[in-house]
Order: sequence, then C-alpha cells, then structure tokens
Amino acid sequence: MNYTNFDKTAAYAKLQSLAPAGKTFDFAANLTADRVRNCAVPMAGGLSYNWAAKAAPGPVLSVLQSLADEQELIPKYKALLEGEVMNTGEGRLVLHHLLRSGGKAATGKAVLHGGKDLGAFYTAELDRFAAFAEDVRSGKVKGASGKPFKNAVQIGIGGSDLGPRAMYLALDNWAVKNGKKKLNAYFISNVDPDDASAIAASLDLSETVFVLVSKSGTTQETLANELFIKDKLTKAGLDPSKHMTAVTSETSPLARNPAYLDSFYIDDFIGGRYSSTSAVGGVILSLAFGPLVFKEFLAGAREADKLALETDIQKNAALLDALLGVWERNFLEYPVTAVLPYSQALSRFPAHLQQLDMESNGKRVNRSGEDLSYATGPAVFGEPGTNGQHSFYQLLHQGTDTIPLQFVGFTESQRGDDVEVDGSVSQTKLKANLAAQIVAFAKGKDDADKNKFFPGGRPSSLISGKQLTPAALGSLLAHFENKVMFQGFVWNLNSFDQEGVQLGKILTKKVLSGNSGDSALDAYSALLGVKV
Repeated sequence: MNYTNFDKTAAYAKLQSLAPAGKTFDFAANLTADRVRNCAVPMAGGLSYNWAAKAAPGPVLSVLQSLADEQELIPKYKALLEGEVMNTGEGRLVLHHLLRSGGKAATGKAVLHGGKDLGAFYTAELDRFAAFAEDVRSGKVKGASGKPFKNAVQIGIGGSDLGPRAMYLALDNWAVKNGKKKLNAYFISNVDPDDASAIAASLDLSETVFVLVSKSGTTQETLANELFIKDKLTKAGLDPSKHMTAVTSETSPLARNPAYLDSFYIDDFIGGRYSSTSAVGGVILSLAFGPLVFKEFLAGAREADKLALETDIQKNAALLDALLGVWERNFLEYPVTAVLPYSQALSRFPAHLQQLDMESNGKRVNRSGEDLSYATGPAVFGEPGTNGQHSFYQLLHQGTDTIPLQFVGFTESQRGDDVEVDGSVSQTKLKANLAAQIVAFAKGKDDADKNKFFPGGRPSSLISGKQLTPAALGSLLAHFENKVMFQGFVWNLNSFDQEGVQLGKILTKKVLSGNSGDSALDAYSALLGVKV
C-alpha cells in the first residue's frame, strides 16, 4: 500500500477544480423530495445516513470515489483490522474493532502479536467482567458492610470518562423502560476536588462500587481522585478494597492488586478515545444495565464495522460521511463541524466526538512526521436539539461562517411517555423541529429586511432510526470511529496517538516539583496560588 499526502493525489487537483460548484450549490432547486428519498445509505442497528442536504453534485461524488480508491481506504482499513502497525508514532497496532468482533477481525482473520491471540484475550476479558457484573447485580458480591451495591462510580479521565459517560446516558432511559437497569452509574473525572466531593456526598458509600480506570495505572488526575475516594471510604469505616475494582493493563501497578475486588485488562492497542467497547466502557455499562445489554451494543458496532468494508462509497455510510467531510474541509474550506442530536439521551455524545475527532485528526504532520500543507481535522462541537436552537443556531443560520451540520434523530422516544399539547405530542414536535431545521439551513429565506434574511446554503446530513437502542448506539459509535479513521487515511495522518496532550502534562509536573525553570510559568502559578 502507498501512504501518500492528500495533495499529491490525482483526485486532489480534480476536487479543487470542482470546488466552485459546491460553494454555489443551489439547495432551493436541488433539495427535492426525490433527492431526500434517494440520497440515503443503510447503516447498522436499523439506522440510515441521509446526505441529501450536502453540497455534493454528481461529479464530486465520482471524484470522491476515485479518491477512496486512490488512497486505498478500504485496503488500509483491512490492514488495520488484521493487525498491521497503524499507530506509527508509538509503533502500535490499533485494535478497537477487535473488541467487538467476536474473537477474529471483521475480515475473519485471527490477530496474533508476540504469539498471543489478541481476539481471544479480549473475549476472555469480556467474559470475566460480564461474570463480575452479574455477581454484583445479583448481590453475590457485596460491600464491606454486607450491603448489596446500588451505585457504580467510574473514576477516569479523557477516553476513560467521555465515551463511557456518553454511552451510559444514551441507554439510561431505554434500560429503565425495558427493566434492564440495576445500578445507577456516576462519573468522576476532573481533578477539581469539587467533582469527587459532590459525588461522594450524594451517595451512600456503603452501597457504592468504584471502577478505577487507568491503563498505565499512573494517570495523575485519576489517582488523585482514587485517593480522595479511598479517604472518604476509610473515614466512613469501610474497607476500600471491598469497594473498588480496576480497569488497567496487565503490566500496571493496579493489576492483580489486592487493593481491588478484581482487575480487568486492556492493552496499548486500545486507545482511550476508542475504548468504549472495551472493559473501559464495558464494566460500568454491564454493572448498570447487565452484560447482555452491553453485548447488544457490541453487536451494533460489529455490524457497522463489517458494513464499512464496502468499497462503493454510496453503499458505505461511514466512508461517504468521511469523504463528504473532506470535501467540505479542504475544498469548501469549512473549518468547523456541529453535531446536533435531536435526542436528550445523546446529550454527552457531542463531547465524546470532540475528543474522538479532534484528538485523532488534529495533526499538522503526516504519519511519517513530515509537515503538511493542507487542512486536516475540523473543530467539533454540539448540543442536543431543541436546546441548541435557542442558543448557537443564530450563528449557524445567519453568521458569517458556514458550518456543516450532522443531525441525529429518531422516530420514537426511548420511554414512550408523552403528552399531547396543541394537537401533537412532544416527540412529534421534536421531529418537526429537526425536519424544519434541515430545510431552513439548506434553503434559507429571502427577505427585504436584511435582519430577517437567511442566506441558506448550510449543508447537513442526517442519521436517523426508529429508536436509540443498544444496537443502534453501537452502530452510531462505530460510524463516527470509522469516519474519523477514513479521514485520517485520506489526509495521511496517524489518527491513533495524541502527542498534543503531553506538553501540558510535562509542564504541570515541573510546576508541582517546585523547579519549573520558566519565569512565566512560575508567575502564572503564583497568580493562581500554587504552593509546593
């Protein structure tokens, strides 16, 4: 396979020549009922990806297909699945897909490393934490006082918090409605002591199990919060070892440690932002909703991973979404993307996607460490509708920047509890708002009063389905993971390391050592009252 910078491809020059057509795309004429019906791609988990409101004329799609072929996006995906080193910065495999594949890569091949069958390893860990969750949920495993656990609290940061928290909130209402919820889940991530203090004060610690997540076992913020909670447990007369379990690597100080009820393992081939389908997400979700629900979630992701192997971009939702994003980022020159789920359950999903996308593709050098001369990953933000409509949609509609939009919506709510007001129920109002926004952004509105003029031309896509179930959530998660991966391949990036987060950590350690060697750093530390 060839790893080529994007601007050296034949497709790059062709897309440059087509860019004006995208910038002047006439949505009023082109966004028809037929286009809405025809511009749809089936996804896993009963979902569908609709790109009718994208500024992508037919010739653009043809060149995007050529780009996918030229940059060998599907062969590179297959190589990643089968264990080729894709994290070039750290010399590591990238195996989050293997977590949900049932023991072998989606291509059917076993993945071996150092004589170890990694698919078998991940499956064994899945079985282990599933059994642990069942023991906790049944009351077989109890706290130090002999009470069964009613609460589970995850202590982690970054990918150990954002993804699992988003997934828990996404399934909470569904699980309650379907009688699957057993434990309430909470999350502590910020080293700000108010975070851990608020959680500890709100719960009966004798009925709470804590899940400490740190792959290295040395994450500063996570270990600080662990000690904070252990102090609270000890002061409450409870043995911390009867209230804590760990998710870590087999070589960390947390592994096989009697200070924990048990330890469940991942390895360096599972990046934090890609770890929701590992024990990082699996332990807390299995405790809350049960192992079978977590496995349904994995099944949705597994189905999405298989569909992402399709070479025809108009039959591969993740690949098409990725390529349309490249078209908007590099040729229509839109530097920001908004993710707008019309589902309260997905309230923290945009925050997870911020890390997934921006930490993966926020790079200025290629996978070989060479400077790039073209734009890479966009800034990502979002908020659930309809809340966002009363917040930042003003800028989206009438601001000076065009920001592409990714909508997500469902025909049914998770709980089915609703009331009719003014001739329609709330779920219908939610869906009507979503449909209206797509068309309003695309077509705009002419008005002699410039203050009421809407320019339109704001492109969007829509992922929709019947209901946000575990399988649908797994599909949604994998869709965006694969979208980000494909874009990284187009831009010739290493999407699987995150050196950009390291410098701040290094300087923090210098401040805390009392010998930073930087007068400005010392001055800011003094301004903030840092005493060491």
